[in-house]
Amino acid sequence: MSNDHLSPAPATALPDAPPARTAKRPGRPEIAAAAVTYAVLVAASIALIVSIPDEQAVARGIVSYAVSALAGLGAFGIAFALRVRDLGAFGLRRVAGKWLLLGAGLGAGAYLLNIVVAIAYVQISGDTSNPQGDYRAAAGGGALSFALTILFGAVATPIGEELAFRGVLANALGRYGPWAGVIGSSAIFALVHGMNIILPIAFVVGATSALLLRRTGSVWPGVCVHAVNNGMSVLAPALLALSAA
Repeated sequence: MSNDHLSPAPATALPDAPPARTAKRPGRPEIAAAAVTYAVLVAASIALIVSIPDEQAVARGIVSYAVSALAGLGAFGIAFALRVRDLGAFGLRRVAGKWLLLGAGLGAGAYLLNIVVAIAYVQISGDTSNPQGDYRAAAGGGALSFALTILFGAVATPIGEELAFRGVLANALGRYGPWAGVIGSSAIFALVHGMNIILPIAFVVGATSALLLRRTGSVWPGVCVHAVNNGMSVLAPALLALSAA
């Protein structure tokens, strides 16, 4: 054990998981392997997505969500198999229910913030384009489409992306200090979502999940943040489509 564990933490330090939970972390090899795998899976899927015509936006939205889930899960799987074969090192550990409830509440807050940001963006820029239009089409495309969108968008994608961006990336960057883990992983997570209106909300969701990971040593509270935010994003357009029918 290093002497760092014997000295008191500075008052400005972010709360961290107990030392036993962070003694073994993924590192640069896991980051590299996960990044390459994620990029390859996404790139390989772009050709499929762009080949789906505009009039089939429902199918394109479902496929896009499935790609997000599979890319995250694939990146995590490669990183896990590479060197550190310990699920706990990636934040896959049990956590008290209060943290899951907190994550769910923060996810609802992130969704409401998303609405405020979207309204402000439109008012300032006049840009009414929606980079997630296919997702909304899939959510409002009928019962089967809604079920698949919930499965891929509000369950599989949160799990996959949290394992990749928090379980691998935030934990690995945490070697260089808490702010590197939280801010670094959140910035990369936001940029992966594109330079558009989604970027600030993706950063907020990423930072919230990373802070919960630092506090609990578990990715599951962050999965709850992500799942509730995405789930409400799926439910809202589905309800609008139903009311317009």
